[in-house]
Order: sequence, then C-alpha cells, then structure tokens
Amino acid sequence: MRQRWSIGLYVGRSPLLLDCPSGLENGILHAAEVTDIEAEFVADPFMILHGVRWFIFFEVFDAVKRLGSIGLAHSRDLRQWRYEQIVIREAFHLSYPHVFNVEGTYYMVVETLARGCVSLYRADCFPTVWSSVNSLILGKYADPTIVEHNGRWWLFVCASPYEHDVLRLFSAENLEGYWSEHPASPLRTEDARRSRPAGRVIAFEGKLIRYAQDCVPVYGSKVRAFSIDTLTDREYAEHEVPQSPVLRPGAEAWNQGGMHHVDAHCLSPGDWAACVDGWSLIES
Repeated sequence: MRQRWSIGLYVGRSPLLLDCPSGLENGILHAAEVTDIEAEFVADPFMILHGVRWFIFFEVFDAVKRLGSIGLAHSRDLRQWRYEQIVIREAFHLSYPHVFNVEGTYYMVVETLARGCVSLYRADCFPTVWSSVNSLILGKYADPTIVEHNGRWWLFVCASPYEHDVLRLFSAENLEGYWSEHPASPLRTEDARRSRPAGRVIAFEGKLIRYAQDCVPVYGSKVRAFSIDTLTDREYAEHEVPQSPVLRPGAEAWNQGGMHHVDAHCLSPGDWAACVDGWSLIES
C-alpha cells in the first residue's frame, strides 16, 4: 500500500477554521488531470492571484521517472480548475513550489534537497516560463517556507527530511543576498508533530501564523498551526493556537488518510480560501 496524494480547496471565516465547501467533496486536482506526463500523484499546492485568474503550482510526481516536477493549473472562481502543463522540470526531484510576488516580479522557492540546496526561481514570463536564479542555502532541507517580515526575509526549513522532526530558521536582508542561521535555530528538535513546514506563513489578526505537519503516527497525518509571538534577528517564540490541528483526515476518499499542506488566502474580511492536499491508500 502507498499514499496517493490529491489537491482540494477549503474555505472558512479564518485561516484556522477551514473545511471543504459543498460541491467540492472530490477535491479539485488529481493525477488523472495531468496530461503531459504520466502522473502518480499531485501535492504541495501553492496558489496566487494574477489579474482575474488564480494560478496554482504543485508537485507532479512522474510515475515513470520517479521524480517530482512543478505543474500548473488555473481558475477564475477557485472551484473549476484547468490543468495547463509542467512548468519546471529538472534532472532532480522538485516539490513544494512556494510562489510569491515581490514588487511585480514572481518568484518561487522550491524544495531541491536532492541537489543539496534550497533553490530560488524567477518567472521570465509568468506563469509558464521560469529560470533558476541561485541557491539560497546549502543543505538537504525539506519544505522551505519563506516570508518577508519587518524588513527581513525569513526561511523555515525541515532539516530532517525523513524523520520530519527538526525545524531550522534562516534570514537575510535581501532575497538573493547572504542568508545566515538564526541564533535560536534549531527552533524544534525531536518533534515530528510540529517541526516540518506545511505551507505559506500568513498574517492574521496582527500575528504571523506558521503551519506545521503532524507526522505522527505517519507522514502527513494532520496540520497544526502556531502563532509567532516574537521574530527578531535575535529571538524567536511561538505558541500553538487553540484551534490546532487545523487540518485532519477528511471524510472523502481523496483525503481520508491524512493531510499535510495548506496555502491560505484572505479574499475579504472573514472570507478565506486555501488550497490543501490529502491522501488515501492504494495498492502498490
């Protein structure tokens, strides 16, 4: 038996209270929608609004080459999604395409642990043409999650990609500049419930919210949420919110095994939408 991942959409009045809306019980993107390669699963979705359309970038696992590439789909209403194509393909595994906009330029931080670094890509022609810019930090790190806060860039990474239990933090004055490890890093050790990043860090009610994968009893069981109380160049503190875990195994076939990723966006006050992923067991 193995995990088969698919992508869904959740909504709610806050990024801590999310659930599947009616009519989308079967998720929004599955491996069967991928048309340009033979896909085994899709996972790690990040979405961004450009003009009047939402674009979602995600890992597509190639069933033949046994490597992840970055796929693209779009939607005007967040409910009906159309798969477009693979937009980034390398000779090594790619996943976790954390897309973001800096003053009109689109960037993507991608997990490239097989390459031994965290890679930054830039859109030459959004959304389909991307080029590698540089390596932000060296090392085999999983699920690199970037956020700009108080004039600095911050990068959360899982330093134990197969145990899922160590969280490290790096920062830099400039996105493409020199990155250094935070004095409080590692922020968590020997904690597979709260260490591995699970999606975009977001601002909510004056605080930053960090999502983390709960990998107990298995990888991708649930998603927990933490409010960051202190984030400076010397100190870090957070606490788990009362609503945590915010994602659990769902009631439908596509996510009944567990969930491990959320990318939440505020559409209007009290109206949030998030792309998520989940898995079910299938025969190997």
